[in-house]
Amino acid sequence: MARAGEAVFVCQNCGAAYRKWSGKCDSCGAWNTIVEEAAPEAAPRGLGGKRGRKLALAGLRGGEAEAPRSVTGIAEFDRVCGGGLVPGSALLVGGDPGIGKSTLLLQVAAALSKKQSVAYVSGEEAIDQVRLRAKRLGLDGSAVGLAAATNLADILATLDDANGPDFAVVDSIQTMYIDTLDSAPGTVAQVRACAAELIRVAKRRGVTVFLVGHVTKEGMIAGPRVLEHMVDTVLYFEGERGHQFRILRSVKNRFGPTDEIGVFEMTDGGLVEVANPSALFLADRRGDASGAAVFAGMEGTRPVLVEIQALVAPAGLGTPRRAVVGWDAARLAMVLAVLETRCGLVFGNRDVYLNVAGGLRIAEPAADLAVAAALVSSLCDRPVPADCVVFGEIGLSGEVRAVSQTEARLEESRKLGFTRALTPARRGKDAGKTAAEGIRVSEIVELSDLVAAVGAVDAARASRRRSNMETA
Repeated sequence: MARAGEAVFVCQNCGAAYRKWSGKCDSCGAWNTIVEEAAPEAAPRGLGGKRGRKLALAGLRGGEAEAPRSVTGIAEFDRVCGGGLVPGSALLVGGDPGIGKSTLLLQVAAALSKKQSVAYVSGEEAIDQVRLRAKRLGLDGSAVGLAAATNLADILATLDDANGPDFAVVDSIQTMYIDTLDSAPGTVAQVRACAAELIRVAKRRGVTVFLVGHVTKEGMIAGPRVLEHMVDTVLYFEGERGHQFRILRSVKNRFGPTDEIGVFEMTDGGLVEVANPSALFLADRRGDASGAAVFAGMEGTRPVLVEIQALVAPAGLGTPRRAVVGWDAARLAMVLAVLETRCGLVFGNRDVYLNVAGGLRIAEPAADLAVAAALVSSLCDRPVPADCVVFGEIGLSGEVRAVSQTEARLEESRKLGFTRALTPARRGKDAGKTAAEGIRVSEIVELSDLVAAVGAVDAARASRRRSNMETA
């Protein structure tokens, strides 16, 4: 602990403090993130024998009706927020530079301004620059109050006024500063203190505050991790630069479900919500191509169908290459190992490329079986039936484990015209249930059953013979 008046060195990635500078942070392992900051003039003191006021404890059942949520009218945004915005809540929105965070929040602010007062405070752009974006989006007629400021005292005075706004957008929290702190804007101390003050005013006055946060090169929100604990909702705006699709994902929500997603399309006129993302992700699919399988996944409470593409090619160099886009590389290595060990397929002398079409990132283990189907299809050059969807989790012993919300996945597949499904065997309370009408289900117990279902048994044997001959 640094003494009063001494300089302290703080990691800007995790907030760990040191008495001297070093190139690497021992807490998080990041390099060149330790910055010198002024230590507080005095350490916090104890209570010193002073007794506090006894708290009045309330029951769980409230006496007043719950405050109504504010609906923006942008259905995909409202879905991610849990059905609307709760008064007095703080939302943190993060994403890569240029992905569309400011565009999205400007559209949300314009939608909210139709019924309530909204303030948009920018610390990175001038007022004229925000007006240019609003004009390009066709929102220049909205009643949104604009301000360009970075001094938090001025922003708090505006929000805490009797005639203050009902909603406020702060873009971004890393540009704000409190002049009583000696550290620069964007440092751990400034970000933590500014966020705490804004959240305190939001709770006291019932103002809904949107905070825009920068992200690190790993995709995490920059600054102290405690920032995500302080706010009520954390939203990540994701997307690939080469795709027009953008995914708004909820990773924390105190007033709604987590892992919910909203799908948008970036156009010349701004972000346009996509009501049926499954149909959009499958729009360019070719049903007769090998190495592709349709995965019926769940994103929050919504079933989403997406195509998983795999390419297995002979390795030109000594070390085979593994390239993954939209999925976990470690999970791919596990699926490949199980296919080689339990099914006798050979991938060790081949390059493997895996891609989730449309720019969506998949995190749930239920995609294991679809990935395996795409890999087997590409290796043996046998296409998966075009009217078939696949989902299931793979265990290390080669068994296929059941996943949740099977009925919702099958119903969404039926709506999109699929008539077949490769799923895990149902167990427990779901064992006796019938599948959705109009779709034929083939239950996969072992991973070897998948190879047989794809019709690649003979081709797999030929592949092993060729591999043995090449090795010899």
